[in-house]
Amino acid sequence: MRVVWRPSALTDRDNIMNHICQDNPDAALVLDEIFELKADQARQRPKLYRRGRVFGTHEIVATSNYIMVYMVLDETVEVVRILHARQKWPWTESTAGSS
Repeated sequence: MRVVWRPSALTDRDNIMNHICQDNPDAALVLDEIFELKADQARQRPKLYRRGRVFGTHEIVATSNYIMVYMVLDETVEVVRILHARQKWPWTESTAGSS
């Protein structure tokens, strides 16, 4: 089993790191390590974590503020998104602008 990060997840990760790094670069590095750790935990036990709100996904709580959304495809755990816990997910027309 391997981990693949979708471009959408990499963009989320980069945006989160840039935002946190403005105030606390050390915290950003720690959080990035947590994202790697959680992705590896999902790789090791992909079905352990709760089913996602979007069909075919699972969600793992990375921290109290961030949730990683992933899919299990054959021998791959594909990280789809990293979301702030307060973000609306999945998006609908009525919530698309309120994340």
